[in-house]
Amino acid sequence: MWKAIIRSQKGQAMVELALLLPLLLLISGGIFEFGRIFHAYLVVTSASREGARVAVVGGTYDDVRDRVIASAPSLDAGSLNVLLEPENYGRGDMITVTVTYSVDLVVPLISALLPDPFTIKAATTMRVE
Repeated sequence: MWKAIIRSQKGQAMVELALLLPLLLLISGGIFEFGRIFHAYLVVTSASREGARVAVVGGTYDDVRDRVIASAPSLDAGSLNVLLEPENYGRGDMITVTVTYSVDLVVPLISALLPDPFTIKAATTMRVE
């Protein structure tokens, strides 16, 4: 009688694993993608601040773009888009540096839930010195 009970419990563990494994993989993949997206968000936000600082002390658009790219070494420079508004500005004017970046999702099920690529946008406004 005890052998029959032990044998059925071995199968129970496999069934529990088969039921919970997809859920655990989904949670792990979600944590992984969230970490990648949040990292990119922090870097893009910091890069927009760095670019705005260069613009307010008299930098050109090329100087701003170069600083943004240099401030985001962990991101693909080809996917960074920098917008400086207004193009012509003078002392005392407010300028806005907007940086957008597209994060390509790598976990298949998460890419079905979120737009792929996931676009991150950060804008910083400062007064020209």
